[in-house]
Amino acid sequence: MRKILSFLSILVFIISNNACFQGEKISSVFLDYDRSVLQAAYAASRLEDALADSGYDLAQNATEGAFIIRIMVDTAGFPDEAYSIEKGRKDLVIQGGDERGMIYGCLSVCEDLSNGIRLNNIESGKEQPYYPLRAIKHNTSWDSYRPSSALDQHYETLRDLNYWEAFLDMMADNRFNSLGIFNLHPFVYMIKPVNFPEASPFDDKEMEEWKEFHHELLHLADERAIDTYIFPFNIFVSEEFSKANDVAPVNFYPHYYCAGDTSEIVRRYTRECVTQVLKEYPELTGIGFTLGEGMAGMSPQQREEWMFDTYIEGMRQAGRKVKLVHRIPFSSTTESLGATSVELERLTRKAIEREAGLDFIVNPVWADLKYNWSHAHSTPKLVKVHGGKMYDTFYNPEPEGYKITYTARNEDFFALRWGVPDFIRSHIAHNSHSYNGGYFIGSETYIPALDYFTPENIEVNWNYAFERQWLFYKLWGRLLYDPETGDDVFEAEFVRRYGDAGLNLLEGFSLASSTQLRIASLYDCGWDFTLYSEGLMALTGDSTRYISVDRLISQPPLDPDYVSVKEYVETLHNGGSFGDNSVIPPGLAEVLRNDCEKALTLVEDIEAGENNALMYEISDIKAWAYLGLHLAAKLDGAVALELFRTKGGEDNKEKAVRDLGKALDYWDELIGITRPIYRDMPLTHYNGSSHDRNDNNLFHWERLRKEVAQDIKLAQEAVPTE
Repeated sequence: MRKILSFLSILVFIISNNACFQGEKISSVFLDYDRSVLQAAYAASRLEDALADSGYDLAQNATEGAFIIRIMVDTAGFPDEAYSIEKGRKDLVIQGGDERGMIYGCLSVCEDLSNGIRLNNIESGKEQPYYPLRAIKHNTSWDSYRPSSALDQHYETLRDLNYWEAFLDMMADNRFNSLGIFNLHPFVYMIKPVNFPEASPFDDKEMEEWKEFHHELLHLADERAIDTYIFPFNIFVSEEFSKANDVAPVNFYPHYYCAGDTSEIVRRYTRECVTQVLKEYPELTGIGFTLGEGMAGMSPQQREEWMFDTYIEGMRQAGRKVKLVHRIPFSSTTESLGATSVELERLTRKAIEREAGLDFIVNPVWADLKYNWSHAHSTPKLVKVHGGKMYDTFYNPEPEGYKITYTARNEDFFALRWGVPDFIRSHIAHNSHSYNGGYFIGSETYIPALDYFTPENIEVNWNYAFERQWLFYKLWGRLLYDPETGDDVFEAEFVRRYGDAGLNLLEGFSLASSTQLRIASLYDCGWDFTLYSEGLMALTGDSTRYISVDRLISQPPLDPDYVSVKEYVETLHNGGSFGDNSVIPPGLAEVLRNDCEKALTLVEDIEAGENNALMYEISDIKAWAYLGLHLAAKLDGAVALELFRTKGGEDNKEKAVRDLGKALDYWDELIGITRPIYRDMPLTHYNGSSHDRNDNNLFHWERLRKEVAQDIKLAQEAVPTE
């Protein structure tokens, strides 16, 4: 693996402000590449910008004295997406196994330059990908799966190609190679169906604007060698189609749990939409499909037959090769509910193998599962998928023609920055089998477009929400490409941004934002709204609320090594014990205290001054740390409260009240940090028992204070249960 210079060396470079180094006599730089290749032109443009920022002059030709950077593809000498950098006396040769590898090699040199490394000091080396699929799941605001103002607010940003150019640049920088665009029914936003013009909600001018947008978006992705997929849900149509043909009466936005309409006209419409989109958009790489929502009343077999007769047949009729993501269905019944079974897995495997055997579908088919349902940022162990337990059907025997991928959903943190590199490395280590193909990273209830977190009175140096979470994307992308990528790569980025003030930030985030992982491991959860770790909120009854001390006591953990408060106290009461690997509440509380206090110590002397970007980094570390200290005190109080209820003892009650009072104090610290720098934020997580719109659901830690304080009252009023 190619390594950048040591962290200390990088700091020296930055402090010296890129001064000319002894022995460097480079007067100008010439880039030698095939200007007819779209991806080569993009790679060269990124290098040109990095060289100019580093103070180098660009030569127009390979004149004597010019330093030459040669950019090329060598399909015979390197695997796909791999690259090498070879340094000569007066040249640098960047070779990729394909156009994508060539881009990564150029971006690696760009990264070195941005970190203050001069051309003469760039090291030779090479890298190759660990996983073939490294994808981002990205929802849209049109025909959104979740009807909510929290998603609607991104509409204008998502129609702005400047946003997509920045987002796709980020993806290339971080070695993500695929973009999945998710919504209920994307087709009418991309085409006017030839045989069903009544399905379009747009006039001719509006339709042309949508087409221009999608063509340019796909072009930007192609330029960066990023595969693109659309992910419709099923069975859905446009509202206009439904009304014009008197079919599928509720199979359109904002509905999604509804009966499947399998009438012939819906079949034909769906099939022809697939074909037309693939023909009109040759840059579109593939399609992913989902078997669940909009298919109530259909058996698993009927759902697979529907998909084959519509989507797969539509792909065949398009007359070109297509990549396919077959999202593993979550319902083994006729209901749109989470319920797995061995029989469902066998049926699904047979369907995927059938698809993989078709000559117009590119192998491997990606057979995608949700890792720990909607909360992959929990334990790195695979405990469940959407619907429950996963059996071994998909990998026993070893598959041919498809690979298993995982969607690592994040429904747990949207505002606070997050970064725990060892968690991602552990995730990858648990899923390094030959049948694993990679990951989708993303959310169903959060879109990283509009920055709706930052108050207008605070000036910042970013435009979009994903730029706030740069560490999250850099960690996942670079480690999925090469899990041996060292922390020095990420530390160097902090130093580049903040100089020596960035030295402790990666460690601070790794310690403090582990709080979120521990919450999600401690609290068993399933679908989207069952847990929101950032706010210590979970589904209680028919609403998402702050997790009360009573709820914390009784809720089973997700991670099988974790022990709930209730189980812990019962075991102690009955004279039992725990294994060496067990994470018991007092032990978890101690780990939280140690990590969070250390994180606070790491950043206590950093002065942000007028650098608001640095201020937010420090503040987010502090916010996670105080949330972790809050949870530690709450766990201590919960144990004392349950002990009091189980066996009495006023000392237990007094301790419970005291510890829960400390928890409130830490929550107040959290409020003090976040209130000035975070707005009240729209949150998709619903309050109410239906899936209807909820446009007034706002989140801020301050809004939960009364519920936090209620824990103290619960302890004060507690009575023994025996």
